Amino acid sequence: MTGRDDPAPDALMLFDGVCHLCDGVVRTVLRLDRQGVIRFTSVQSPFGRRLAIAHGLDPDAPESFLFFDSGRPLRKTAAVAALLRRLPAPWRHLAWIDRLPRALTDRAYDWIAANRYQIFGKSDHCHVPAPDQRARFLLD
Repeated sequence: MTGRDDPAPDALMLFDGVCHLCDGVVRTVLRLDRQGVIRFTSVQSPFGRRLAIAHGLDPDAPESFLFFDSGRPLRKTAAVAALLRRLPAPWRHLAWIDRLPRALTDRAYDWIAANRYQIFGKSDHCHVPAPDQRARFLLD
């Protein structure tokens, strides 16, 4: 795995730390990825803000999460599929979503993203990882 200062992070998920949907995805990935391959940073953290800005994502109003796959920042359906490919079977097999028409899947993604706070809720603060998970979160 690459470090914080590496310009080409790998298996790193940049997520909205106050979004309940995003937090649920992070918690699910933590539970499923027992090898600890995937790392996380919230867009509200100093490191996450820098990554968001560097890759054209507004850290104050993120419309997508980013998943870095071998240094490539992916968004929307491409990000979901790349994240799924990093999970163990049977979850990695759900990456077939990448084979569906991108216009359709990205449109559905955009609708969910635009309505995520109304549907799933929002916190006033980011989730604090458990001590055994903290090494997987990059914050500064």
